[in-house]
Amino acid sequence: MARAFKRLLAGTAVAASVIAAGPAAAQDGGEKYDIYLSMSYIGNDWQAEASNMIKAMAASETLRDKVNLEVQVAGPNAQRQIQQINAMVQAGADAIVVYPISPTALNQVVRNACAKGVTIIAYDGEITEECAYNVTIDQAEAGRRTAEWLVEELNGEGDIVLVTGVPGTSVDTARTQAAKEVFSQHEGINVVGEAVGMWSQAVARTELSKLLATRDWSDIDGLWMQVGCYTANAMQMESGAAPADLKPCAGEGSNGGRIQMLAEGTEVEGADGPYAPKGARRISYASPPYSGALALKLAVDILEGKEVPQHTTLPLPIVTNDTVQLCEEGSWEEMQSGCNAFKPSIVANPGWFASIFSDQTPEVGLNAALVAEPEK
Repeated sequence: MARAFKRLLAGTAVAASVIAAGPAAAQDGGEKYDIYLSMSYIGNDWQAEASNMIKAMAASETLRDKVNLEVQVAGPNAQRQIQQINAMVQAGADAIVVYPISPTALNQVVRNACAKGVTIIAYDGEITEECAYNVTIDQAEAGRRTAEWLVEELNGEGDIVLVTGVPGTSVDTARTQAAKEVFSQHEGINVVGEAVGMWSQAVARTELSKLLATRDWSDIDGLWMQVGCYTANAMQMESGAAPADLKPCAGEGSNGGRIQMLAEGTEVEGADGPYAPKGARRISYASPPYSGALALKLAVDILEGKEVPQHTTLPLPIVTNDTVQLCEEGSWEEMQSGCNAFKPSIVANPGWFASIFSDQTPEVGLNAALVAEPEK
């Protein structure tokens, strides 16, 4: 359906509801695309960071004269997200960038949106409706590789604890299933505890505390955590563990966790207490928070008639003790050279995700992830 016809249907509702990203432009000229961001669960550091990077992309030199962006949050409620997407379509959306709460629950509303000429593109979590575009890492590969690392660290034997993500999302399902398949292939690996962590350091602490009510750290040989390795290490140190005694943890790409991976005694400005180099045995991976910013950029490419693959698979950022590298300034050039952890004096929040660099999104860097400001 032509944009002009959609605007006719939307009437004045669009002008009343749109929050402009960057300098204001006349709506009746059709100079900008009306693009909505539909977010579901937002109760963790990753979602806030990804949202910041999307807003920064909309405000960048590349897109600020092309995009009006409005952000709406449905929470972990598929029906509410369906209602919001319906309203966005009725308001004349040209495209909707989505973090879906479910890979399948949105299919009907997405199908209806596509039929009305609205571009739908999901990031990190997938939508299975065939007309939707998706921008993700290989989530199953993330679960598989981290599980294989943990098995190798434990020489194929040990009692482990799993802390998963947000239930129902394609991300959590694919990672957890792949990891469990790896563990099931090793008779010496025993899963002695499992909890839902909601991709939150705070929730991980709560759930680990519950698990530890009936066992001690000495009863656990390793951890597989979608988010929470930083917190697990901090909790062990609070209980008196020495850095050398920290359990191997396969988990997220939080900055605090990567600082802990640096060799004990490494001088890092602003790093103390749990947020200090410990030589913690880790494999650190992440769905890169720039995925939403790239999805927004690709949505505009689609609207402009450019060819975009239905599924964009991003490189999986994997960092180990051998490859962790400190960013001294956090500049674009420094990240381009391969640094993957930031000094606490630059990034104070240990739960903040460090995998923010991509050659595909030069518009967004450190300030985008922190405060939603583009590089240019």
